[in-house]
Amino acid sequence: MIHDRIVRSRRDLFLLFTACGIAGLGLGSWPATVLAQAAGGSPLKIGMIGAGREGGALGTLFVKAGHPVMFSSRHPEDLKGLVEGLGPLAHAGTVAEAVEFADVVMIVVPYTAMEQIGKEYGNALAKKALVIDVSNPIARRDGDDIVKWVEQQGGAGLATAKLLPGARIVRAFNAISYAKLAGEIGFEPVVVGGLAMGKYLVPGTPLGGEHTAAEIRQLVASLR
Repeated sequence: MIHDRIVRSRRDLFLLFTACGIAGLGLGSWPATVLAQAAGGSPLKIGMIGAGREGGALGTLFVKAGHPVMFSSRHPEDLKGLVEGLGPLAHAGTVAEAVEFADVVMIVVPYTAMEQIGKEYGNALAKKALVIDVSNPIARRDGDDIVKWVEQQGGAGLATAKLLPGARIVRAFNAISYAKLAGEIGFEPVVVGGLAMGKYLVPGTPLGGEHTAAEIRQLVASLR
């Protein structure tokens, strides 16, 4: 049976992310390529859909950690300076090229673009080990209508799952500023609930921002 879960990642502080389409999120349920990397196997190829401040910061950190990364945009030629400064593990391409390149795809775009991404690349994304959704619906940028629609779906986690059917979706890195990412990337999961809890994984909500493991458990208990 396929279950939806939310887990919390930790290094010194914690990042919250949600996952759907993975059975239980126990070690035995992660896709093989993800487990191999976590156990010290070959680096994962990561495709970045979106290379703005957040996408650029995340991709840079993954390159520095030894992963091949393809940054993508509608104008990949504009990414030349970024990839040249990062060395041979960094590449630039179109969105289609990044999706084809990747074991894991990260989506870091305004939320209004999510529906079109699903239409154009949904089938390919459903075949990936993980699709990491870093996009938040923000009224001042995306408009009140999209924010209201996301709320009607039960939050961004469930909304993204609807727009990308079949994909193994993880919501990650979306509850903390891109400027703090360098000290925050790490993976020590703590299960805290179902995918519907994704509505609390945006800035300004109880599980957004930085917390210790004990604080997370207290917050989750108060939300159930």
